[in-house]
Amino acid sequence: MPDPLTVASGLCAVGALLSSWQLGRRAVRAEAEIGRLQAELTAERHAASHDPLTGLPNRRAFYRLAATLLTDCAGRPLVAVVLDVDDFKQVNDRYGHAVGDQVLISVAERLATFAGDNPVARLGGDEFAGLLASPTVDRRWIDHATRRLYDMLAAPIPMGTVTLRVTASVGLAPVHGTQLTEALDRADAAMYEAKGLGAARPSRALRDTAHLAEC
Repeated sequence: MPDPLTVASGLCAVGALLSSWQLGRRAVRAEAEIGRLQAELTAERHAASHDPLTGLPNRRAFYRLAATLLTDCAGRPLVAVVLDVDDFKQVNDRYGHAVGDQVLISVAERLATFAGDNPVARLGGDEFAGLLASPTVDRRWIDHATRRLYDMLAAPIPMGTVTLRVTASVGLAPVHGTQLTEALDRADAAMYEAKGLGAARPSRALRDTAHLAEC
């Protein structure tokens, strides 16, 4: 006959192993649940601060990022940028909202490329903004940067078997101290001045391509 104490000790050992295994599984499930909740929280925070179409920061996030850059710029010159797509309604009306969305995504990607590590954002609709650290804020540099950004945005946009060319009106203005809102207002005014100067050009938003053209 087996010794009752030995049997009891064995049963206790088995029970302890089973309990330890169950606790381990619960710990793994708890860690997985915590990870899932953290991922959901991260996704919710990202969604709350980013434009769902382009992935750029939204207006609120842009002002927060810009405030940090203004604080940490250590005296470096900063330039505010405002732009919007010329006659964007024509793109949606002629080619549909899906094409319009792709145009906005392309504009966002090109602006982000131009800005590098500097913050850029989609403010709403076809309007975008940025804050650039620059080597200088003299008129020549601003005019050169404006032209470079304009040319970058006006490059053909490939869409499968077709391409579309759009233009954007661009305004840049230096930031004085920490006066970001005032600089954005001046950049906005410069952008509308550029839009007004270009209004005499027919079909600016579809310049060089009256229709979608075969690649």
